[in-house]
Amino acid sequence: MALYLISGIGGFIGSSLARELLSRGEQVRGFDNFSTGKRENLTEILDLIDFREADLGDLAAMHAACGGVDFVLHQAAIPSVPKSVLDPLGSNRANVDGTVNLLVAARDAKVKRVVYAASSSAYGDTPTLPKIETMKPDPISPYAVAKLASEHYLISFYRCYQLETVALRYFNIFGPRQDPTSPYSGVLAKFITVMLRGEQPTIFGDGEQSRDFTYIDNAVEANLLACKAPASKAAGQVFNVATGHRCTLNETFKLLQPLTSYTGQPKYGPERGGDIKHSLADISKAEAALGYKPKVDFQEGLRRTVEWYRSR
Repeated sequence: MALYLISGIGGFIGSSLARELLSRGEQVRGFDNFSTGKRENLTEILDLIDFREADLGDLAAMHAACGGVDFVLHQAAIPSVPKSVLDPLGSNRANVDGTVNLLVAARDAKVKRVVYAASSSAYGDTPTLPKIETMKPDPISPYAVAKLASEHYLISFYRCYQLETVALRYFNIFGPRQDPTSPYSGVLAKFITVMLRGEQPTIFGDGEQSRDFTYIDNAVEANLLACKAPASKAAGQVFNVATGHRCTLNETFKLLQPLTSYTGQPKYGPERGGDIKHSLADISKAEAALGYKPKVDFQEGLRRTVEWYRSR
């Protein structure tokens, strides 16, 4: 039995990781400052985990959290392109300074490995598809720059201090417990909840932008594989976490119509600053090094997600 520390455990990815680890009989410690995470995501598991309300900016709290930990799953961030454009300083404090604090604490505690929630936004809007890890990064938004900077810090801590690190570039993760009320939340959470209410969803731009939408169970599996993969294959490396398939927002809307029983049409708004046009991952590196293979495809993930929101 290992002890896993999850940063941002109140978020939808962090809380999903916690549930899976508990189901496998592992020990879970986690912290969150609830700037974006939610207490209700932890309600039924709070008695089963060692939870601390703490902030990445508090180095002493990070040292305390890392004590005795085997693996760190670093999910905490302000996960928003639009918010980073409005507040680049806040984005940098949370997403870069906070990551360095956690890395220092993990190094000092002699943690076995840190697995980091990186972002596909690091690739920017280059026309080349699919995105492969050897491509030169070209981040657009302050959020993307911050996530990429943290990747470099992880690699640096591996090279300088022999702290094993793995960065997972997430491609549009979606699923249960994603907050649809936040102005910065994922598009699918918003589409689904709005359409279930019989209201008209908004598509920013022409709807022909495409995404490699990735169901939460795939991201959880990638994190746990990244903890245990041989250091010779994984340590100091960056991997795409996605499905290797893409879907436009217009196509996604049509897939959601029968699932939500919504019969109307979407309305279209202006494009959002900092957004990229197309996103598609090459996942062959993660398959070879981590043994990663998506277990849930996009349509099945949509069905499960709609069912979860409907049950709420």
